[in-house]
Amino acid sequence: MSIAILKDSNSGITQKEAKELGITVLPMPFYINDKLYFEDITLTQEQFYEFLKGDANISTSQPAPGDVTDMWDKLLKEYDEVVYIPMSSGLSGSMNTARMLAGDYDGKVEVVDNQRISVTMRQSVLDAIELAKKGKSAREIREILEKYKFDSSIYITLETLKYLVKGGRVTPTAAAIGMVLNLKPVLQIQGEKLDAYSKCRGKKLACKTMIEAMKKDLEGRFSSYWESGKRVHLAIAYSGNPEEAEGWKKELENAFPGVDFHMDPLSLSVSCHIGHGALAVACSCYLPEDV
Repeated sequence: MSIAILKDSNSGITQKEAKELGITVLPMPFYINDKLYFEDITLTQEQFYEFLKGDANISTSQPAPGDVTDMWDKLLKEYDEVVYIPMSSGLSGSMNTARMLAGDYDGKVEVVDNQRISVTMRQSVLDAIELAKKGKSAREIREILEKYKFDSSIYITLETLKYLVKGGRVTPTAAAIGMVLNLKPVLQIQGEKLDAYSKCRGKKLACKTMIEAMKKDLEGRFSSYWESGKRVHLAIAYSGNPEEAEGWKKELENAFPGVDFHMDPLSLSVSCHIGHGALAVACSCYLPEDV
């Protein structure tokens, strides 16, 4: 059977890269100053950060149900089945909406509750492509991705607390104290949602804390993958600060010698809530060879 792989733009896979990979990317909608934009279609990374720096009113939205089903209908004219991988259900309601819509497709559309975002979600898409090449059905691909969905980890540090205040995660008073003390939070995504991990005095210490946290994961939770040939995909993400990210990459390569890092901008849906200047490190374990 022929399987179409569809995902939303929260993985960081661009429209151009999607064509090269043979998959389809559904662009995420953003409302900026009450005008509708679509990621990587009518809204570039550069434009987004210009809006952000200008204190524009930015809000995220789920893909419209009609846009989702229109894409499924289009793909099913060419493919037998569709595997749709939306962003984590812990960060958006789009997965639950899609599951409801898929009920009308007689099993031809499988919606993956993958609990991932950004570079870890990107790896799930690459895994789905390989599983389809192995001849797995859409249902089998969904079941495998969901079985191993928590075999991933992301740590993020921020340049500013401003956007956490906007989102109600930090009070203005706490943010003011944090600014005086130069506190940089380290956040984590261990599957379902964005949570606090640590507070550090300065970004340098925050980066060191993220490296230590990742080493702890690799030598603990993911030791069976790490110790059997470093069977872990490591990745770097950032929000509008590519030059700083290059320095972060060198720091990580020194901390994890002999490992190749993939680097991508953070999903704009995440950047919208954490602001410009973030740095992140992530890992996704290889799928077992016998799946």
